[in-house]
Order: sequence, then C-alpha cells, then structure tokens
Amino acid sequence: MAALKFSIPHQLPQEEAVTRIKNLFSNLRQQFKDGVSNAQETWNGNTGHFSFTVQGNSISGEIQVLANSIDINAEVPFMISLFKEKIGHLIQEQAKGLLKNS
Repeated sequence: MAALKFSIPHQLPQEEAVTRIKNLFSNLRQQFKDGVSNAQETWNGNTGHFSFTVQGNSISGEIQVLANSIDINAEVPFMISLFKEKIGHLIQEQAKGLLKNS
C-alpha cells in the first residue's frame, strides 16, 4: 500500500464544507457505480472514513474537514499508486470546484 495525502484549502463555514464533501461522495458513487463496488462511507462529526473497490483494488482513507482545509489521507494499492499524482490532481480539482464560496 502507498499513501495518498493532500490538503485542499477552503473558505466556507466548516458545516457547509462537510455537507458539500458528503454530497460529492454521493455523486461520485452514482457517477461511477459501474466501476466501483463495496463503497462505504461513515462520518463522525467532521471526520469521514471511506473505502471502496475499483477493478479489484481496495482503497480506504480518511477525510478531515477542518476550519480552512479538507485533509485527505488514503491508502492505495501499489498498482494504483503509480497514478497517485494524477488521482490526487483530479480529486483536488473536483473538490476545489465544489468548495468555491458562492
């Protein structure tokens, strides 16, 4: 397993950021339902734990929604870790768009 860690800044109230991140997970599960299985998500306050399987590879991690940032720490299989920069970039871009203060 390899670590995938990054932080995404935001300027939203913390509760609004949590709500938007939860909605993002729901949307992504629906959007990729044919390629993702065993998707699990649990929240305890501002901390979420997730896991899912894609093409036989299990991915799990934690999201912490802080006052000014979203911190994501995930464990990905070695084969997927070869693409972790691209994956991290895609997740960051999706989250930045979602967390825009509008």
